[in-house]
Amino acid sequence: MAKDELQQHLDKGRFGTARINPDEQRKYLGTFRERCFVSMTVREMSSKQDRENLIEEIKKYPEGKLLINGGVNEKLQKDFIALASKNATDFTIVNDTIVESDESIGVLLVTDHAVNEEIIDIEEKYPQEKNADSEAPKEKKGFFGRLFD
Repeated sequence: MAKDELQQHLDKGRFGTARINPDEQRKYLGTFRERCFVSMTVREMSSKQDRENLIEEIKKYPEGKLLINGGVNEKLQKDFIALASKNATDFTIVNDTIVESDESIGVLLVTDHAVNEEIIDIEEKYPQEKNADSEAPKEKKGFFGRLFD
């Protein structure tokens, strides 16, 4: 018995503590999906409308904490650090992650317990409302249509 405990202790010191769902934790910046209120990809971090929607979520969940991907460029990191400071929200820069593409997670609003939000993607939660005029192109009138109008 003592030998097994010793081996476990040595393995823990050598390889680190075993993680539950390491792939999920890697994707969600070291936390679990069930603890996320909202997520933004690296591409969405540049959108002004998505930032405003994130501020709404921060106000809705004041106990939340921002996790910022340390792999995004420094300008975006500084912008989101300023956003967190301005809205009195805790933040952490997670440096053990990488940005593989623009669709990698760049920012998460999380908590320390399970909240089980069904939709966490910011663009799914706040769909972009399109103007009715821009959606339906105006019908072009021909020469006689313009003449007799």
